[in-house]
Amino acid sequence: MSGRHSILALPSTAPDATDFLWATGIEDTFISRPDPRTKRILDEYALTQHYTHWKEDLELIASLGVPATRYGIPWYRVEPRAGEFDWSWTDPVLETLVNTHGVEPIIDLMHYGTPEWLAGSFQNPDYPARVAEYARAFARHYQGLCYWYTPLNEPRVNAWYAGRLGWWPPYGHSWKSFAAVLVAAARGIVETQRAVAQVEPEAVFVHVDATDLYKTADATLVEETTLRQELVFCALDLVQGKVEDAHPLHGWLRTHGIPVETLDWFLHNNVRPDIIGYNMYPMYSEKHVRRGKGGGIEVKIKKCWVETFVELTRMYARRYGLPVMCTETASNGPPARRIRWIEDTVQAVNNLRAEGVPVVGYTYWPLFSLVAWPYQRSHLPLENYLIDMGLWNLRPDPQDASKLRRIPTQAVEAYRRVVREPVEKLRG
Repeated sequence: MSGRHSILALPSTAPDATDFLWATGIEDTFISRPDPRTKRILDEYALTQHYTHWKEDLELIASLGVPATRYGIPWYRVEPRAGEFDWSWTDPVLETLVNTHGVEPIIDLMHYGTPEWLAGSFQNPDYPARVAEYARAFARHYQGLCYWYTPLNEPRVNAWYAGRLGWWPPYGHSWKSFAAVLVAAARGIVETQRAVAQVEPEAVFVHVDATDLYKTADATLVEETTLRQELVFCALDLVQGKVEDAHPLHGWLRTHGIPVETLDWFLHNNVRPDIIGYNMYPMYSEKHVRRGKGGGIEVKIKKCWVETFVELTRMYARRYGLPVMCTETASNGPPARRIRWIEDTVQAVNNLRAEGVPVVGYTYWPLFSLVAWPYQRSHLPLENYLIDMGLWNLRPDPQDASKLRRIPTQAVEAYRRVVREPVEKLRG
């Protein structure tokens, strides 16, 4: 790959020296193992036809005027067999993104899912070494072209779907399995960052996880609610070596099968990201803990708005003392609602920066409609699972229903408008 310096200035822990980073991204979940019942895989690039429309999609990204985009790499496709790499698709895509459009890719090395050949997925004992080998090979191949990296997107959500809900490999259905997947994912993040940094000393690391804000009106559930809130931060805390004996989750992890030697490993092998990325959606990110009719604990999603966005942003900045970036956000619903979300959250970012909260970036995600994850577990047609929360909507072409057209909404111009406007200078 041709060499260059990063298009973007490297981040600094001194907020005044950090430029604001606008970005977008294409939903890029890659669950390559077919669902046991439906035999469907969940590759969003295939389902949204990005593999065939990538040139058009990169032009849409560039048309927004954003300097960066989060961009996922389908690990299972670039390493179809252990130790054998195929860059034939990613080469022209990344070259075009950087050298034609001047957009910096923030590479998602993993955005859910491991290759089928890795038996047991995250619970394979070789997972951390295998993912690091893949990361090292990628960084070496794209040295001088790609500088910004997310080792693994949303480790907690990976652990939930793969370890607790049982939708994805290794199909766990317990808190013990959740803990095992989460710890394995966290170790993989550490090994990935080390591998990339050895190859690319200028690499910038953006660690990303999903936000949740847990609340309860039941005094008997305060302890449970606090535990759920701590679990939101567990992977980020592990990676940074914060889960020592006094940590609120140290005992919980031990109780759920994580050996003390494993936890100690993170204390001695931790890595520090340059930026903490958080993903927040008003239709998912606020959870209320309550008693169900049978007396059991229920967690219900409550739709929220910008106040929750602000509270979570402050929470991440305060907890980690690092620059923070909103790495995914959007509202579903009609374009008018999406526009209002853009305008309200960008105003909130300006207010937060005026307070001195080091918010250094904002990502409207996704670029266009995504396919809801239950599609993989269903036999219904794809059109039933298109979620319109992007700047463009996806619709079957009237002339050829097998093709998905990218239909612009009014949210496209709304995002272009905020990207052009100056952002409040950070106050130290």
